[in-house]
Amino acid sequence: MGSSIRARLREVGVTLAVMSLASVVLVGCAGQEQSGTPAHEVSVWVAGAGAGSSIGTIEVDIKNVDLAFSQHDPSGQIRSVCALLASDAGIGNGNLPTPDQELSNELSTAYATAYDAGTDCYKGAGSNSKLLATSAAERTRTNSQLTTALDRIAAVTGHAPSTTTTTAPLGSNVDPFGN
Repeated sequence: MGSSIRARLREVGVTLAVMSLASVVLVGCAGQEQSGTPAHEVSVWVAGAGAGSSIGTIEVDIKNVDLAFSQHDPSGQIRSVCALLASDAGIGNGNLPTPDQELSNELSTAYATAYDAGTDCYKGAGSNSKLLATSAAERTRTNSQLTTALDRIAAVTGHAPSTTTTTAPLGSNVDPFGN
């Protein structure tokens, strides 16, 4: 009986050792954005999610919608730039959440407003002046919301990310904060 108890205790000890080692390994697998200071976590997220260029893309999309209207482009072309705005807003929203809850909320609100602006513009192009007016107000609001999100990134990290939409060459080590 004594040897079976010792064998069972050894088995329990080995199991506990394996479980302890597994938990250490799993902690080591956590992404960089899940460890460190809030500044480090958000900086890593900005770089990994391409947050600056995502924000910049929405800003460019809004300018393109405004340009299409100012040039009195045909409704089909207006629908194209409006659809792109809605699509890019959805892509940006897909990069959420961030490691910072306040930033996540600000970006989520901005992306949702941009999406609404794009869909209202798309639906209103050509015939619905009420939807087009709503879209114009949403585009203005989106710009303000994106500025608030950029300010939050700067407050947390100490740097404002570059919002350029130009892609860096493959293999380059480009700082997402433009430093």
